[in-house]
Amino acid sequence: MNYLSVENISKSFGERTLFEGISFGINKDQKIAFVAKNGSGKTSILKIINGDDTPDTGQVIIRKEIKMAFLSQEPNLDPELSIEESIFASDSEILHVIEAYEKALENPDDGVAYQKAFEGMEQHNAWDFETQYKQILSKLKMDDLKLKVKSMSGGQKKRLALAIILINKPDLLILDEPTNHLDLEMIEWLENYFAKENITLFMVTHDRFFLERVCNEIIELENGKLYQYKGNYSYYLQKKEERIAAENASIDKAQNLFVKELSWMRRQPKARTTKSKSRQDDFYVIKEKAQSRRKEHVVELEINMERMGSKILELHNISKAFGPKKILDNFSFNFKRGERIGIIGKNGTGKSTFLNMITQQLPVDSGKVVVGDTIKIGYYTQSGINPKEGQKVIDVIKEYGEYIPLSKGRTISAAQLLERFLFDRKKQYDFVDRLSGGELKRLYLCTVLIQNPNFLILDEPTNDLDIVTLNVLESFLLDYPGCLLVVSHDRYFMDKIVDHLFVFRGEGIVEDFPGNYSDFRSYEDSAEPAKAELKPVGDNKNWKQNNVKPGLTFNEQKEFTKIEKELKDLEYEKQTIEKQFSDGSVADKDIAQKATDLEKVLKAIDEKTERWFELSAKLE
Repeated sequence: MNYLSVENISKSFGERTLFEGISFGINKDQKIAFVAKNGSGKTSILKIINGDDTPDTGQVIIRKEIKMAFLSQEPNLDPELSIEESIFASDSEILHVIEAYEKALENPDDGVAYQKAFEGMEQHNAWDFETQYKQILSKLKMDDLKLKVKSMSGGQKKRLALAIILINKPDLLILDEPTNHLDLEMIEWLENYFAKENITLFMVTHDRFFLERVCNEIIELENGKLYQYKGNYSYYLQKKEERIAAENASIDKAQNLFVKELSWMRRQPKARTTKSKSRQDDFYVIKEKAQSRRKEHVVELEINMERMGSKILELHNISKAFGPKKILDNFSFNFKRGERIGIIGKNGTGKSTFLNMITQQLPVDSGKVVVGDTIKIGYYTQSGINPKEGQKVIDVIKEYGEYIPLSKGRTISAAQLLERFLFDRKKQYDFVDRLSGGELKRLYLCTVLIQNPNFLILDEPTNDLDIVTLNVLESFLLDYPGCLLVVSHDRYFMDKIVDHLFVFRGEGIVEDFPGNYSDFRSYEDSAEPAKAELKPVGDNKNWKQNNVKPGLTFNEQKEFTKIEKELKDLEYEKQTIEKQFSDGSVADKDIAQKATDLEKVLKAIDEKTERWFELSAKLE
């Protein structure tokens, strides 16, 4: 059943065209992710679908009886209402029945009102529904039902808006970055909720784990064209790579034909026959195809990192509390050169507070923070960039100089640097307040990196960044030689770039886990409750003995898991190269290189398969 159809919509702002002629449909039970680069109009499309904006051309047709809900990045809530009042402010009949019952419980002396409310609960079978909505509120940490919206943080408002939508159970749910402002526990609960509920979803999200586990279709907007993939994130990556390879092969053939046809065109007399005119018309079609090579504009990150001495950063018995709430309790840690640490924990356990103490933006209650003389900290905060009124993009970068130093004594102009961060010459003279959320984050990242830090602190760096920029940022951080400290709920991101974790448990307890997020989750899920407690930072030597797979040490277990993933990737790479040979899409000049690549892949498969059998034998 079709719920919604988007027909040939277009949107422009002045001379800038976001998209044109976009068409797609959303059917019952589909869970669709919409993927596109920042600034290409993702949020505009969601607003058009929801009726908050109008397209320049085209229309959106919604099935009449369909109940649709939209979760925006800036929820529209009444600031004077409490959490409970906000929930019951909807048009849901069953919620009004529950509201009447809740009020009756507050006035037990009014027997008539209680009996009427009780009968209403029975009539609408609302008991299970009440349990479900209270569970949703609990999972999203909406426990204080009397808390007013005007007293809530931005993250709490987003969670309240999400809770209201889930409680009302719409037929079609439109989501704009649903995992922003959720901690890891909430995200994993939401994944499971969407996976088991019969709900139709259309969402914009950069959370690749979420895409992998929730979505069954991905629609990508790239260079003004829509591409649809009937599968999850892994399937999308595979099919996109195949599509690009096929497109490039087609362009290569067109280029070869173009050279031949160009030679023929130059030999033609001015007088045209009908046959030659037809061939000349075809020539211009071939020419357009031959010149349509993909423009792979990617962010280029490069810094001239300051030299790092032997003393990095030392934390000596630091403590911090806000009233009775402990954040840290005699916490000590000495950072080593090249340390790469991820920080995880529930919202409110003090992760950002910890970063602010390290950067000495917040005083410690006791203890000492010692920063090495050669350490230059780059701090990417959640608050983001604070431009001056009327400031243009290029003005932000010029505050650091007309020319920015790079490695090996080279320099780059402010305009050239912005081009590396995907701000073309025209975009550089846009006012900062016109940038999309993702573009603002990209500009902010640029300002942090051009200061050439050797100790990089990132507080939720992945929020609002598109998947393309995330992949480039990950590649940069993998090669970054300095120290790295990251707070993030992006599990895919954390898995790639950190070596171990600080786990903030609350009440001043911080534990050190020597692995990435997937390692931690596997350990937490598999270990017995009595063994699932890690040692506090500074005393974590013995926990590894609690292996979750008999016969393997912790490091062997990590290696075993890693090899299984690498073998899948290598098999896919092998199949891709073999397919290119079989369908003749490899250009003559590339045959030798492709053959060498295939040989390397086959050798790697043999070596890793042999090691996999060695480790498997220990499990038997």
